Amino acid sequence: MTNLPCALIGIGEIGGILAKGLLRTGYPVYPVTRKMPTATTLESMPNLKAVIVAVAEKDLHDVLAQIPKQFHDRLVLIQNELLPRDWEAHGIESPTVASIWFEKKPGKVEKVLMPTPVQGNLAELMIDALESVGIAARAVDTPERMLEELVIKNVYILTTNIAGLKVGGNVATLWSEHRDLAEAVADEVIALQHWLTGQRFDRQRLIDGMVRGFEGDPEHMCMGRSAPARLERALSLAAEAGINTPVMRSIKNNTTTIT
Repeated sequence: MTNLPCALIGIGEIGGILAKGLLRTGYPVYPVTRKMPTATTLESMPNLKAVIVAVAEKDLHDVLAQIPKQFHDRLVLIQNELLPRDWEAHGIESPTVASIWFEKKPGKVEKVLMPTPVQGNLAELMIDALESVGIAARAVDTPERMLEELVIKNVYILTTNIAGLKVGGNVATLWSEHRDLAEAVADEVIALQHWLTGQRFDRQRLIDGMVRGFEGDPEHMCMGRSAPARLERALSLAAEAGINTPVMRSIKNNTTTIT
C-alpha cells in the first residue's frame, strides 16, 4: 500500500535532509516553495500525511498564517527559537514539534550534536525519516517535556550567539575560558524564556542541557549570521516584559562584533 504524501514547505538545507529521509521511508514528497501560494497549493494536493514547515524562524509566522485550518493537526514544526506562543498565535493547538540538534551547511555533510527530540502525533514519521539518513532522534512523550526541550535549545542558541558577539570563538572555548559570561547571558535568556512561556524551569537542567550541546560539537562556532538579530530580538522582548538584561545590553552597547 502506498503511503500518503507529505508536503514540505521550505526546500533549504534542512528541508533537503527531511525530503531525503521521507523518500527513503517510502513517503512521496511534494515541495512547496516560497513563490507558490501556500494555502491553494496545499488544498490542491492529494490527501496529505503531513505538512512539514522547514522555513527559517524569521519566515515562520508568515507561513503559519497561510496554512488552512484543515491541515493544523498534520503540521510539523522544526524552527529554532520555537515556543507554543508561536503556533498558538495562529490558532494551532497541537502540532508535531522537533527541536533539531543537527546542522547542514551548503557543500558539507550534516553534523549531529545530539539526538533530536520530537513530540506529537507525527513523531514516529519524523524519527523514522531522520534515522533513515543517519540522524539520531528520540520521542518525547508529553507536550510539557517537549517545552523544556525547546527551552533548552533556545538557551543554547541565544547564549552562544549573544556571548559570541563579545568573545567569538567556539563553544568549548566559551565554556572553558568565558564561563562567567556564558552563565550570565544564559540567566538573562532563561528569565526571558520564563516570561515567553508563562512557566518556570529548573535552571540547572537548562544549563546541563546547554552543556550537552557544547559537548556534542565542541568546535561549533558561537556566532552565526543571525546573532545580531537574535540579540536585538531578545532585547526587544525583554523590554516588553520589563526584564532587566544588563549583560546583553552591555554586549550591544560596548562590544565590537567579532567576525
